[in-house]
Formats: sequence, C-alpha cells, structure tokens
Amino acid sequence: MSGGLFALLDDVAALARLAAASVDDVGAAAGRASMKAAGVVVDDTAVTPQYVQGVAAHRELPMIRKIAVGSLRNKLLIILPAALLLSQFLPWLLTPILMLGGAFLCYEGAEKIWEKVSGHHPEETSAAEAATDPVEAEKRMVAGAIRTDLILSAEIMVISLNEVADEPFLSRAVILAVVGVGITALVYGVVAVIVKVDDVGLGLTQRASATAQRLGHAMVAAMPRLLTVIGVVGTAAMLWVGGHILLVGVDELGWHALYDAVHHLEEQVHDALGAVGATAAWLVNTAASAALGLLVGAVVVALAHLRPRRGSAANS
Repeated sequence: MSGGLFALLDDVAALARLAAASVDDVGAAAGRASMKAAGVVVDDTAVTPQYVQGVAAHRELPMIRKIAVGSLRNKLLIILPAALLLSQFLPWLLTPILMLGGAFLCYEGAEKIWEKVSGHHPEETSAAEAATDPVEAEKRMVAGAIRTDLILSAEIMVISLNEVADEPFLSRAVILAVVGVGITALVYGVVAVIVKVDDVGLGLTQRASATAQRLGHAMVAAMPRLLTVIGVVGTAAMLWVGGHILLVGVDELGWHALYDAVHHLEEQVHDALGAVGATAAWLVNTAASAALGLLVGAVVVALAHLRPRRGSAANS
C-alpha cells in the first residue's frame, strides 16, 4: 500500500514538474513573441493619448478603460480566432497579410511626417461640437480609437503568431492569448500614467512644500514635450516596424536581393567595429528598415493624395 502511495506521489510530482515546465515554456514563448512586436507596442502606446486630449480630466481614465476593453475584444474575439485558423489551414497567407499591415504602418508613419511638413492635418471634432454633445463626442472618439487599435492589434498578434508558428495549435492559442492580455495591460497602463502626469503635477503645485510645488510645475511643463517625444518615437517605430516586416516578407516570398544586401552590410559593420559591432549592426538593420518604410509609405501617401484630386477633377 505504501509503495503504491509513494508511486502515486511520484507521478503527481512528475505531472506537476511537467505542468510547471509547460507554463515556463508558454511564458518564455510569449515573452519572445511580445519582444518581436515591441515596435508596434510603442506605436500603439504613442497613438492612444491623442484620443483623450481636450477631454475633461475626470473622463480620461474611463475612456482609456473603454478603449482597453475594446482592444482586448479585438485581440481575443476577432484577431486571435482568425489568426489561428489561418495558421492552421492557410499558413502561406500569413506573410502577405503581415506585409499588408506593414505597408499600412509605413503609410501611417509617412502620413504623419507629411502632415508635419505640409501643415495639413485631418479634420477633427471641434471643441464646440464636443461641448454641445460630450457623450456622443466621447463615443465617437472611443470608437475611432478602437478602430485604429484593430489594425495595430492585428499587427501585434500576427507578428507574435509568426514567432510561435511551429508550436502545437493549443500552445499557439494560449501563447497568443497571454500576449494579447499582457500587451493590452502594458499599453493602456502606460497610457493611463501618461495622461495623468499633468493632473498629478497640478496636485503637487497646490502642496505647502516648495519642493513639491517645483516638482509639480516641472511635471506640468514637461507634459507637452513628453507627448511630442512619444509622437516622434511612435512615428519612427511605425516606419521601422513596417519597413522591417516588408524587408523580411519579400525575402520569405523569394525575392532575396534586398534582404541579402542589408544582411551583408550588417555583417560588414559587425566585423569592422569589434565590441560595438552587434549594436552597430542592429542600427544598420533598423535604419535600412526605416528607410524602406519611409519610401513605401511615401509612395502610398502620394497615391492616397492623388485619388481625391482625380475625383474632384472629374466632377468639375
């Protein structure tokens, strides 16, 4: 009897070790997949704060919560099932879909640069409109943020899926669910902190302590610069990530010349610079990816701006 009990305990311990190893494997794979999508995560974090600019302070966090719930719904209920079905039955479609998303990121990055250079900005909801019906204005802003998030979330999930494509179906599903929940919590947690920095600063300016007041004024003054830096980083991330997706994608589709040229340049820089060679090689790849992203994005922006002109010329 005791021998059977010890054997059972050994089996239970072995199963526990196997389960722990599986959890570790899922965690490690989710971490690798998340790192691959890091550029899009930066972009997602940079894009979201614009949707709560000009909103009453007490409505900022509720709006971010609604956008976060919509983002989670996008990832788990729409993108995850579609991505898993594609990876199971039509895996060859993943690269072209990923490249389409990469081209969209390049377009978004190039469009932001064009808006900055030309001074033309898309029409936004006016302050008077928002003041007239703040509830409807908030609904529109949240819906717009969730629509934008759908594209970025799709990129995050497909990039992550590409990293774990060799895993069994159930493991892929669990890993992608972990990535989706983890990245959503990270992105919107950071966004919540960013949009409340100025409120915290204002609170500190009303304290009796001179040190607290100075810190509060510094936080309030730094907020516009922080948002500007986040916007620049987000634009750079869009071009870099989009360009890299296209660079790798064309290689996987059989057109090797461009990828081979960049890879050869990376190797030359790596071998020439010794201790800092690895960092320099990464910078070469990043710069090449961003340049490709800017080129492709500029072409798409030009085509997008030509289309309305043709339509208006035909109507005149």
